[in-house]
Amino acid sequence: MPLSESTYTSLKHSEASARRDLLDVTSYDVTLDLTLSDEAFRSLTTIVFQSRGGRTFLDLRPTRLATLRLNGSELSPDLLTRGRVEIDTVEGPNELVVDATMAFRNDGEGLHRSVDPADGRHYVYGMCFMEAAPTIFACFDQPDLKAPYTLHVTAPSEWVVLANAPGKQVATGEWEFEETPPLSTYFVTLVAGPYHVLKDAHDGIPLGLSSRASIARDLDADADELFTMTKQCFDEFHRLFGIRYPFGNYHQAFVPEFNAGAMENPGCVTFRDPYVFSSKATRGDRIRRATTVAHEMAHQWFGNLVTPRWWDDLWLNESFAEYMGNRVTADVTEFGDAWTHNAYARRQWGLSADLSPSTHPVAGNGATDAGTALEDFDGISYAKGSAILKQLNARVGDDVFFGGVVRHFELNRFGNATMDDLFGSWEQAGAGDLSAFTSAWLRTAGVDTLRFDRHEGVVRRVAPQAHPADREHTFRALIAAPGEPWRTERVSVSSSTPLLIGAGDAVVLDPFEDTWAQVPPDAESAAALVGLLPTTSDEHVRSGIWNGLRSAFHNALLDPELAISLVEAAAPVEDNDDALAYTLAWSINRVAPLTRDPLGSLRRIHDACLARLSTITPGTTAQLAAFQNAIGSSTSPDGLRAWLAGDSLPERLDLDLQLRWRILVHLATMGQVSRQELDDALAAEPTAVSRVEHARAMASLPDAEAKAWAWTRFLGEVDVPNYELQATGHGMWRHGQGFATDPYVDRFFEELPGTLALRSGWLVADAAEHFFPRTSLREETVARAKAFAADPAIEAVLRRPVADAADLLERNLAVLRTFGG
Repeated sequence: MPLSESTYTSLKHSEASARRDLLDVTSYDVTLDLTLSDEAFRSLTTIVFQSRGGRTFLDLRPTRLATLRLNGSELSPDLLTRGRVEIDTVEGPNELVVDATMAFRNDGEGLHRSVDPADGRHYVYGMCFMEAAPTIFACFDQPDLKAPYTLHVTAPSEWVVLANAPGKQVATGEWEFEETPPLSTYFVTLVAGPYHVLKDAHDGIPLGLSSRASIARDLDADADELFTMTKQCFDEFHRLFGIRYPFGNYHQAFVPEFNAGAMENPGCVTFRDPYVFSSKATRGDRIRRATTVAHEMAHQWFGNLVTPRWWDDLWLNESFAEYMGNRVTADVTEFGDAWTHNAYARRQWGLSADLSPSTHPVAGNGATDAGTALEDFDGISYAKGSAILKQLNARVGDDVFFGGVVRHFELNRFGNATMDDLFGSWEQAGAGDLSAFTSAWLRTAGVDTLRFDRHEGVVRRVAPQAHPADREHTFRALIAAPGEPWRTERVSVSSSTPLLIGAGDAVVLDPFEDTWAQVPPDAESAAALVGLLPTTSDEHVRSGIWNGLRSAFHNALLDPELAISLVEAAAPVEDNDDALAYTLAWSINRVAPLTRDPLGSLRRIHDACLARLSTITPGTTAQLAAFQNAIGSSTSPDGLRAWLAGDSLPERLDLDLQLRWRILVHLATMGQVSRQELDDALAAEPTAVSRVEHARAMASLPDAEAKAWAWTRFLGEVDVPNYELQATGHGMWRHGQGFATDPYVDRFFEELPGTLALRSGWLVADAAEHFFPRTSLREETVARAKAFAADPAIEAVLRRPVADAADLLERNLAVLRTFGG
C-alpha cells in the first residue's frame, strides 16, 4: 500500500512557491510496466527541467526505489524521506531519472486496481489528484509546474490502454502515446484493463466511452444519450468561449470504485461507473450524470487550459464548472430542468457547509498545504460558488461575463492564473470595479439569513456574527392571500426593507433562488404551505420552497411534525422525481427520527408514498422514486417480503438488482433477514453493486456481531475497497440500534486517530465521516466530538469532519429540545 497520511509530508504553499521560483519543467517521459504483479508495478520516469540553480526536492512515494540519477550521477536511495528526495540542481538544464516500484491501490487514488466480482477481471485507472501523482511516477507535484507528458505502458496482452493523449498498441501489450500539451501533475491518467470501448467523433474531435466488460450492455444502452449530450455541450462551449477544445481526443471512461463523481483529466475523463445505469434510473439520476458530463467538459477550459497557481483558488475550477455544467445542460440538452435538479440535489449541501464550523470563503480559502486544500472540495467550492457566479452573470450580463472569461483564457493559455487575473479580465471587459462584490460574496465566509418579520412587516437580513459582511440581496418573493394564488414581488434588502402583505398572507422569500441565503419561512407561512404546496404548479418554485423548509428544520425553526404534514400534503400529487427522491429521503432519514413517534412518522410517509403510487403514471421515473422511498419508509417486514417476492408491485415496475438490495438492506436494518440470505443474494449476482450493498446490509443488522464486523473494516483489520468502507460506515449507525452501537461511541474517538496510519487522501476523512456516531443523540457525544475537534494534537484532516458531524448532531438535538421529540 502507499505511504499513509502520517508517513509523508504534505506540500506547503510556501514550498510550492519557492520551488516554482527555482524550476521550469520541460518534459516528463513516463514508462509504466503493469505486468509486474497484482500488487505492484514498475515506474520509470525521466524529468527534464530548467533550474536557476539550488536545492529543492522531488515528490516520490514508492514501495521500492531502485535507482535515482541526477544529471548522470547516481544518488543514494536513502535520500528518500517521507515521500521526498532532496536534490541539488545546477543552473540551466537538468535531467532526473527515477526507477521505482509502486503499489497498486484500492482507495480510488494513485493507480487503483480492482477486481470485478462479476467475472474476476482486473481493471486499473490513474487518479493523480491532490498528492496522489507521486504514487505513480516521480514528479514535482504542484499545479503551477506544468509540462508535456509522453507515456509508455506495458500491460497484459488482452488489455486496452487509454491515456491523456492518443496512443496505439505497437506490439503485443506495448502501448505508446503521443506527447500531451502542458499538464499539471494532477491531470495525468491512464485507464487500462479489458475495458469495453465505444468510439464516435464530432466536429473533428474523436470521442470515446468505456466501461468494465460486465456492464458493457448497459454502456451500449446509454451510449446514444452520452454521445449526444457530449456533442451538444461541445457545440455550446465552443459558441460561448470561441476557443476550441484544446486537448485532441475526448474519452470518457467509467471506472470502478472512483471516489469523486468524475475527474477532468484532459483527453481522458474518468467517471464513477455507477453512472452507467445497470438498474432503472430516475430522471434525477440522469440529470446528475448529464450535469457531471457537462461539468467535466467545462473543466477543459476552467482548470485544464488555465489552472490555478495554488489550491486557495480551487474555486476557479470547481465553481465555474458547476455553474457552466448546470447552465449548459439546461440550455442545450434534453434536461432543461437541470436547475431544478440542482436546487434539490446541491443547494442544501452548500448551505449546510456554509453554516458548519468548517465554513470558509469561496475564494482565498487559506489552503496552507495541499492536504488542507483537499478538505475544501465541498459544498462551498461547488454549490455556493456556482450560485454566486450565477449572480455575477445576472449583474454584468453575458457579453461582459464571457468577454472577461475569454480574455482570461487567451492571456493564460496552458498556464496558471489567480483570482486577481480573472477579475482583472472582467473589469477590462466592462464589469466595472468588482472589489466590493468579491469582498462580500467571495472573500467572506458564511451565509446570510433572510427572514420575514410579520409583526413589523419587514424583510430582515441577518449576517452571521462570526463573518459579518455588507451584502445586498435582490430576489423575488411569493405572497399568497388565503384562498388566492401566488403573486410575485421583487425585493432588495441590505439590512431591512418593508414588504406589504395582508393579514394571513403566506410569504416565501427567494423561491427562485436568485441570491445566496438561507430563507426559513415564518411560522404562519410554514403552516399555510400545507395547503399551498400541492397547488404550486412551478416545479422550480416548489424546489425553492422545500429548500426554505429544509433550512428552517436545520436551524430548529420547523416542527418535525409539521414537516411530516407537509410531506403528506405534497408527495401524493408531486410528479417531479427529484422532489420525491430528495424530499422523501430527507423526511425518512433526518426528520422522522426526531419526531415524537418515529415509527408513526415513517408510516405517515409510507402512506404518502403509496398514495402517490396509486395515481402516478405507470412506468415513469417518478413512480420509481416514489417506490424507492416507499421501501425506505416501510415498517412492515411482511410488506417488504411481498415486494421482494414480486407480489403487489406497482404496475410496470420491475424489481431489478438495485431495488432488491434496497429491500434487503431495509430488512437487515429491521433485523428481518439472516446473514445467510444476504450471502446467498451476493453469490446469486456477484456484481460490484451487490458487493457494496451486501456490506451495507451486513453492517445494518441490529446485533453486536454486525457492529463488530463493521468495526474491523474501520480499523483496517479487514482491508476493503473505498465503496465498501463507506457503505459499511453508513450501515453501522442506524437509529434505534443504540443497544448494539453504544459501545462504539467512545471507541470511535479513541481509535480514530490510529486510522491515519492506515489511509491517505480522500479515505482518511471519509472514514471519519461515515463511521461518526451520528445516531448517538446525546449531549455527551456532542461534547466528546467537540473536544476531539478542538484538540490541536490531532491532525486537522480528522478534526474537521468530526467538527462538522458534531455540528449536525447538535442541530438534531436542538430540534429535539425545541419540539419535544
